[in-house]
Amino acid sequence: MLKVPNHQVAGHQAGDGKLGPLVDDSGLFYKPLQSDDRGSKEVLFYTSFSSNTNIPNHIRRFFPTFHGTQLIEASNGSGKQPHLVLQDIFSGRFNPSIMDIKIGSRTWYPQASEDYIQKCFMKDTKRSSLALGFRIDGLQIYESEGSGFWKPDRKLIHKFTAEDVRLVLRQFVSSNSSAGVDPDCTFASTVYGGSSGILAQLLELKEWFEHQTIFHFYSCSVLMVFEKESVVKEMSSGAEVKLVDFAHVVEGKGIIDHNFLGGLCSLIKFISEILTCSDVHTAKASLQL
Repeated sequence: MLKVPNHQVAGHQAGDGKLGPLVDDSGLFYKPLQSDDRGSKEVLFYTSFSSNTNIPNHIRRFFPTFHGTQLIEASNGSGKQPHLVLQDIFSGRFNPSIMDIKIGSRTWYPQASEDYIQKCFMKDTKRSSLALGFRIDGLQIYESEGSGFWKPDRKLIHKFTAEDVRLVLRQFVSSNSSAGVDPDCTFASTVYGGSSGILAQLLELKEWFEHQTIFHFYSCSVLMVFEKESVVKEMSSGAEVKLVDFAHVVEGKGIIDHNFLGGLCSLIKFISEILTCSDVHTAKASLQL
């Protein structure tokens, strides 16, 4: 039984006769192949990545598991179409807080058409990509059972300035995540910090990107996810980092992917600063008790 994903925050979404991804109850995610060469390129990437023996096992966990391709009924009612079959990252998660962060100050790939380059350049300039090396592309933050999710409209997200991005990264790990309130970063040490937190995972990825020259990842996103209810119950936050969207990956040809690495380092810097501020705030609070 295929259905529209509950927790998609970016990309093409199914519904109202539109073509988009579907999920099933067994933990699989079905992504329709784009009609141009982007679809075939993404299949080629997953096939190459899955069979490449030079990819360390500890790095593979940051990528959705690839289960090949399959012809299934498309979400827009157009009949059977080829779909990538991937791991459903959010399967088994009930109220995940999710942030989709597109990495790189430049999102167009080599050999792209002049029109496509200009289109990407305008987006990268207007949003925070050029200034920060990354931008927020999608977002949902779970607040409470009564309030549900704070999921800002895409038009609002597209207007995020560099300062807005800094604020939202703090809101993501706060108990008071609503707009207009100074974020308290209550969950920063649990979600961003620790040996298995988001920062540790990003640093693990960074170490690989400092050496890997197999691929260059253009217009690829880092997904950050955790579950607030688990943190509140003093359990594991389930914090996880995944890389998604590989339609514009090209061969590295022995050269380090400085575009992706630079954006990743910038994101790490922002999160590290939030953790430092959070530690100072906690220390001050302890002194006042």
